[in-house]
Amino acid sequence: YNVPQLTRQSKGRSIANLLDMGDQKIASIINVSKFDERNLVMATKNGVIKKSALSLYSNPRPSGIIAVKLDPDDDLIGVALTNGKNDIILGTKDGMAIRFDEEQARPMGRSAHGVKGISLRKGDYVVDMVVAEEGASLLTVCELGFGKRTELEDYRSQNRGGIGLINIKTSDRNGNVVAIKTVRHDDDIMIITAKGIIIRTGLDELRQIGRNTQGVRLIKLDEDDKVVAVERVLKEEKEESNGQETQPSKSPESENKTDTTNEQQ
Repeated sequence: YNVPQLTRQSKGRSIANLLDMGDQKIASIINVSKFDERNLVMATKNGVIKKSALSLYSNPRPSGIIAVKLDPDDDLIGVALTNGKNDIILGTKDGMAIRFDEEQARPMGRSAHGVKGISLRKGDYVVDMVVAEEGASLLTVCELGFGKRTELEDYRSQNRGGIGLINIKTSDRNGNVVAIKTVRHDDDIMIITAKGIIIRTGLDELRQIGRNTQGVRLIKLDEDDKVVAVERVLKEEKEESNGQETQPSKSPESENKTDTTNEQQ
């Protein structure tokens, strides 16, 4: 498919003009150059995960192929490529997170349902999934513009299906968790709000803090605006942008001093 390249200010074009999706909505996009021996790991809103061989998806039809069997009240929220020996981290809206070895989930066929990845408390649901990277940290961003960066070592590996650990305090100040991302200190992130505002900020001065904390302000929002999406900008992507991206804002910590008291769960 030929996706047109437009300017930052452009409205964009409907994905329906590129794909025959019916009433489906896109939950995740994965860049794949070859269908090798890696796996696709999928996560759902209700805490189910499924692992399948990437090669099973090498011959898609124009209308798409079945990727996972979902319960009527469930939705797909994320997809990741893994090498068979990665750790998976699931993050929930109420600030919980669980890390487990992907080997705890056996490979399944395309139409399989999957297995439990995390046990959710009443009213909670999974908002994001990431693959743990050696030397990286976990960025957590909340809907009211606050977030934090924490060493991955603070998230001990557990058995799949548990309730996990407290990841961030979802206080009235923070709101619910919107996204979790694995990041490195020289990455940038792009934050998008419900009103269509986009900022790009560097992480090199955002110091790492404890797991069970509130974090710092990452973006100043209008009273009726909220963060809806977060994306990581890798170092190599930054070097290739040649100034065409949104310019980085000031470091989040250069303007904010907030509570970062660490409490043990």
